Amino acid sequence: MVKVEEAEAIIQAERRDFGTESVAFEQALGRVLAENLKTDRDLPPFNRVAMDGIAIRFAAFEGGTRSFPISATQAAGEPPVDIKAATDCIEIMTGAALPPSTDTVIRYEDFRIENGVATVLTEDISRGQNIHAQGKDKRRHDTVAAAGQVISPALLGMAAAVGASALQVKKLPKVVVISTGDELVDVEETPLPYQIRRSNSYMVQAALQKYQLHAHLLHIPDDAEATKAELALCLQHYEVIILSGGISMGKFDYVPQVLEALSVQKLFYKVQQRPGKPFWFGKHANGALVFALPGNPVSTFMCLHRYFLPWLMASLGLDNPERYGVLNGDVSFQAPLQYFLQVKLGMNGQGQVLATPFEGNGSGDFANLVEADAFLELPLGKSNFTKGEVYRIWPFR
Repeated sequence: MVKVEEAEAIIQAERRDFGTESVAFEQALGRVLAENLKTDRDLPPFNRVAMDGIAIRFAAFEGGTRSFPISATQAAGEPPVDIKAATDCIEIMTGAALPPSTDTVIRYEDFRIENGVATVLTEDISRGQNIHAQGKDKRRHDTVAAAGQVISPALLGMAAAVGASALQVKKLPKVVVISTGDELVDVEETPLPYQIRRSNSYMVQAALQKYQLHAHLLHIPDDAEATKAELALCLQHYEVIILSGGISMGKFDYVPQVLEALSVQKLFYKVQQRPGKPFWFGKHANGALVFALPGNPVSTFMCLHRYFLPWLMASLGLDNPERYGVLNGDVSFQAPLQYFLQVKLGMNGQGQVLATPFEGNGSGDFANLVEADAFLELPLGKSNFTKGEVYRIWPFR
């Protein structure tokens, strides 16, 4: 049996780069950008009008002109229209390209129009006002988004703005999520009194979709030969196998023996924690990793968030900053195990994250996961944990 920190270190030592691929920018949301995104031209690409109003040459205003005949009207997206005389103006709209013969924009609120002439009503006019200068945001070929970040809606919009119709992103591993057990039936079925519906695999699959990782699902019955045959195929076709169940000490828990028979090297088995003690992790000679998680739903869910997702983030080059919460109630836990307590998160007036205990009825009680927000990691070496103490949190909501 290993400690939590040891299990974490062993798993993190197996992080790897799965390469890159090009995807259409519309499909890139949530993926990890693999190369810097650069502009194809200045941003903005022209002197952009920032207010609806009139465009003038400031020298005319400076010289005493206050009434400007309107030469033309220009909307956004139209070619620039120059003034006919130095004392003329162009009625112009937000987003339009500023005519080269003008250098200042006066908003509608500061003038009136009568008989095609705009008369300025204020002296508070300055050269170059209400203009978003060409290249002020970024120059051509400047980086607008650095590699190594998750592609957000804003980044996606920027990709469209610079004409990046395809983006280089980090490849995701090929993952299969496997449930085991004869007691499990399909979601659509009506279980017999001694059966339950499969849920763990769907829960894991849904959690992975947050990272745009679309795992395949497979179910294996409690049969040694069937387990060996299916796992042998999976080791050939997937880079990561996530199992739920079949790894405890029961007579029909065949997974550890089968993995050994298939030459999957055991890197650890059992972690000094609750829930999730019977956790098996190993590596095949071809590099495929096997995360064999306990079958109890809360155990599966906790191990996924404490071990697999941090491994995935590290493999994708993403930071996973530690987060902490203040225990908002007294808790006692007597077993010599690291305890992952379900908590609801809130915040007090000082901006501290409060973690309120939300205890259930053991690792099989996953109804509480619907209401809880995170696991609070309570360390070894203590039995009583007091309100106000600070511990690491693993959010899942």
